[in-house]
Amino acid sequence: MADWADSRHAVFKQIRDGRGFVIEQPKATPGGLRIEWGPSQRSYIVGHELRIRCELKLHSDLQMMVLARELMESLENTVFEAYTDTLKTRVDTDTPEEMRWLVMFPKLGNIASKLVRSRFGAVGVNKELTTAWIDGDLSPALVQASQDLLPANRAFVLLTMRGNAYLRTSMEEPVLEQIQSFVKLMEVAGREAQRVNGRLADSGPWPTTSSIAWQSQPPDEEPTSPPPRD
Repeated sequence: MADWADSRHAVFKQIRDGRGFVIEQPKATPGGLRIEWGPSQRSYIVGHELRIRCELKLHSDLQMMVLARELMESLENTVFEAYTDTLKTRVDTDTPEEMRWLVMFPKLGNIASKLVRSRFGAVGVNKELTTAWIDGDLSPALVQASQDLLPANRAFVLLTMRGNAYLRTSMEEPVLEQIQSFVKLMEVAGREAQRVNGRLADSGPWPTTSSIAWQSQPPDEEPTSPPPRD
């Protein structure tokens, strides 16, 4: 792993207790990469996970997500049960974005690729932009990943927020070949996100808050609960 990082002009750091590592590559393309493997930080991933962040300098409100369909259905059940509980405020502050977005944003039902549509779900603050992100070069990359890298029962989330792209997936043991493949998938997702981000500059101002963008969706696409504020 350290040799691979060195070949990419990246810095490899072992976590002090030996339970994980971090690879930093500030000058990667399409944006600086941070690759982490270690104990899971999400309740829906048991054991260890792989986390990748790509710094893209996207518009901060460009919020799009694609995730494994089985995981999406599981998270939907969890989050909707939580939102019907009396502790709604706690749900808002304690649940991660990938869970809250399932309530906040409309689902994407018109993904062009039948295989991508059957294996992955997607939501986004703006359906047109999210569709453009997935139906470009990201679609064949997801198809390829679904053949061997992402079996149906593997937790997988890919999203854009705060100007960056993030990938998270279960990985009990670090496998270099798999990490390389996930980095390639992230690179494709990052380039496609930058392409979509360019459309924002071409089309004029972007809504200043998630709630404004959410309310712009057609009435039949609105979620059943009001969107929580970040």
